[in-house]
Amino acid sequence: MSIQAQALEGASTAEMIRQADSSLMYIVTRPNIVFTRGKGSYLWDADGRKYLDFIQGWAVNSLGHSPPALVRAINRQAKALINGSPAFYNEPMIRASRLLTENSCLDRVFFANSGAEANEGAIKLARKVGAIKRNGAYEVITTHNSFHGRTLAMMSASGKAAWAPLFEPKVPGFVKVPFNDLNAMRLAVNSKTCAIMVEPVQGESGVFVARERYMKGLRELCDQEGILLILDEIQTGIGRTGTLFAYEQYGIEPDIMTLGKGLGGGFPVSALLAKEGVSVFEAGDQGGTFCGQPLAMAAMAAVLEEMIRKKIPKRAKSRGNRLRRGLKAMGQEFDFTEIRGKGLLIAVDLPADKAVAAVELALEKGLLINAPRPSTLRFMPALNISNAEIDEMLAILAEVLRKVL
Repeated sequence: MSIQAQALEGASTAEMIRQADSSLMYIVTRPNIVFTRGKGSYLWDADGRKYLDFIQGWAVNSLGHSPPALVRAINRQAKALINGSPAFYNEPMIRASRLLTENSCLDRVFFANSGAEANEGAIKLARKVGAIKRNGAYEVITTHNSFHGRTLAMMSASGKAAWAPLFEPKVPGFVKVPFNDLNAMRLAVNSKTCAIMVEPVQGESGVFVARERYMKGLRELCDQEGILLILDEIQTGIGRTGTLFAYEQYGIEPDIMTLGKGLGGGFPVSALLAKEGVSVFEAGDQGGTFCGQPLAMAAMAAVLEEMIRKKIPKRAKSRGNRLRRGLKAMGQEFDFTEIRGKGLLIAVDLPADKAVAAVELALEKGLLINAPRPSTLRFMPALNISNAEIDEMLAILAEVLRKVL
């Protein structure tokens, strides 16, 4: 016999955590904090405490928490049509698709719900092209330390060493080589290869940036071998690296590109884009219950329009330069071994494995940062962050590192 869930309004943080622990499946260790609202670069918890957010949902909230343009678009669309059917057109779907194709080098779009789902679609599309044009070729070359999502196939495609023993047997057809090693990529291509799939910046592994020569070499290699170049821009796309898409900084064009995270500004949505010549899906090959859902499409269109109209990528580049300058100055005191990244996707390497301790102390002081490696801190703030908020973060971080290091 079921009973109605108890309303949490007015409940203490301890009681909310108790209820969460009794019903949520364990997938991650969360701190005993319940966030209740956010605005711009800040979050507030149930006790009214304020936090400066330099994670933003793992580079998801590209315009910060609850940006007015996104809130207006969602409210307006919710009153008109929340969900129709992927079997029919809707106006926001058409508008969102035009915004993507008119502002990128790609011609066709498939909308999905998560980055992993978009990447799954990219692999399916590449394998279909391989079946049609390359005598059944199906292998995709990816890189060590890459991250392409948490579905079984995308865990198989990813180069995270910790995932190697999990959920066996893995999905076959993925070959992994070192990142930024063009010669290794050349040696891995064979008659079974249908595509190469890389991230312009390996965000989850610690913000490792692809070299320009490497990316140009991948494009040339794909052209020579008649295979496809897939760019996973789930984390780097939509202004994060200082241009609307990271590929623009390399002077190349991908055959297929995937987008997610910042694409919806916090609303779950993703996209698979492809050149006309490789858009070979037929009816029934690809789909999904919520693909192209009007509410998601309206949210995405609002984010893209705001990005383009207000030149947010250019602002992200400028703010990223300021953040790097501040970290460089701080590094003289704390002996950072490296500062790397593009735009507002930046990491620093500490001289010791103290990143987790730094994250924990920063949380106590009202700052949210991320540690992708034991000695690495990662920063992914809103792309419209202010200079004052960057300076505030740097001041808190310096205070934290003086205690931790």
